[in-house]
Amino acid sequence: MMKKNIALVFLPLALVVFIASASQTVKAETVLNQLPQTVSANWAKGSDQSLSLGIFKVKVESTAIKANTGMKLDQLGSDFVWPWNYTPLSDVYQFDFSDRGQAYNNAKPVRLELAYQGDNKYYKQIFFYDGTQKIWRPLPSVDDPVRHVVSAYIHLPYARVAILSSDEVMTVGQASWYRFKGGLFAASPDFKAGTILKVTNLDNGKTVDVTVNDYGPNRSLFPNRVIDLDAVAFNKIASTRDGIINVKIETKKLIAAEDIDKLRPASGVPEINSRAAIVMREGDGEILFSKNASSSAPLASLTKLIAAQVFLDTKPSLDKVVSYSVQDEKYNYEYCKPWESAKLTVKDGETMTIENLLYAALVGSANNAVESLVRVSGLSRTVFIEKMNLQAKAWGATKTNFIEPTGLSPDNVSSPLDYAIMTKEIFKNPLLQKLSTTPRYSFTTINSGIKHNLKNTNTLLFGGKYQISGSKTGYLDEAGYCLMTRVDTPAGKLIVINFGADSKNNNFKDNETLLNYSLKQISQ
Repeated sequence: MMKKNIALVFLPLALVVFIASASQTVKAETVLNQLPQTVSANWAKGSDQSLSLGIFKVKVESTAIKANTGMKLDQLGSDFVWPWNYTPLSDVYQFDFSDRGQAYNNAKPVRLELAYQGDNKYYKQIFFYDGTQKIWRPLPSVDDPVRHVVSAYIHLPYARVAILSSDEVMTVGQASWYRFKGGLFAASPDFKAGTILKVTNLDNGKTVDVTVNDYGPNRSLFPNRVIDLDAVAFNKIASTRDGIINVKIETKKLIAAEDIDKLRPASGVPEINSRAAIVMREGDGEILFSKNASSSAPLASLTKLIAAQVFLDTKPSLDKVVSYSVQDEKYNYEYCKPWESAKLTVKDGETMTIENLLYAALVGSANNAVESLVRVSGLSRTVFIEKMNLQAKAWGATKTNFIEPTGLSPDNVSSPLDYAIMTKEIFKNPLLQKLSTTPRYSFTTINSGIKHNLKNTNTLLFGGKYQISGSKTGYLDEAGYCLMTRVDTPAGKLIVINFGADSKNNNFKDNETLLNYSLKQISQ
């Protein structure tokens, strides 16, 4: 049974349970142990009916009861398999008409109410269990954060139900105002532009429907801010003199696929698009998620981090000035057409520092910059590649092999497990942490004075949602989209790797999904 700090007063004759005030709160275990796990009542045709068991209440209008019938409520506990991206806020409760469909008019809804403990600021719904599909399905629900009650309607004579919450979306908190378009608009950090939200001022009950047209507020700066309203919309529910008000929001129309995905329940484990993936906790090596993690496949530009490690092992001087050679990019063209290769646009003889080349290789993922590093390392190209392979084997990456240093060859292969092992070793070097997570980098070639602006290919670095301390993207036709992120979390550093996504969007989506899934597993 889940722990819930709720106060209950049980009235046996009426079979009604009420939520008491906070001053009457007692330990849930004490109260619930005194309550029956089942209650039942006989209901007569022609009158409104209700029945309660603990925090669960069922209401039925008279028109929904076609004949005299019975109603039974059961408290079933919390030992169920939940969607990984939702957290249960209540036990599972069951309601059941004694004669199922004979007395119940299913054209009329049954009203359900479930209470939850304390202040929960996240998206909540009542879910019912679909026994045929063996999944939890959400019901359109209304959260009353003042009473701590979620309500919903259902057209079934029998169901198992519970409150589930998703911390992907914040729905209760503060709202401020700003001036932008001058209309019923809002800025949201959770919902994309075009989404329509109902905003309720919790202090006076006034509501306004707004369309999201901007991003914000920044949760890292304003952790309690759920939304910001255009001044016109704010004035509908409060005076701008108030500055900040307490609100709740409800979704009325979702536009973006990302928003729908956030609020769509998943199965017990994530279903990802990528062909292979792993999540490893760096500190103890615990595997938190695995899909085909030992299978070797092309790893594309994820190769570059191993090349950078081998180069730095030669102890170079980062401020040393070197010249570019056109031969560097010609190595790349053995595996692709000139226009297909990500490269630093420089000419033969242009000069820059070794530090510039390292940033070009890892921030801009420039293939010719990697070959330049190989050339100025003092090692022959053959020896350099041999050292990459020897280093991988020394780290324990037994299913990894490199035939060139950039990742352009599909014959460069590894597995998510191998790459997690290598990632753990690579980022013992703080310089590689810095190089791989720099969002943008600019430099000017020394003898030509041409400025070069580089942008990191990992979009998760932009926005500040995660503390990423290691990163690399990769793509080849043969490899699909690949991604490694190393994230600092309260539970330790997590290494998240996926190979073979079919699109750039799915690549980042899978990586973020796996990170969030793993964080939930750790916190349970």
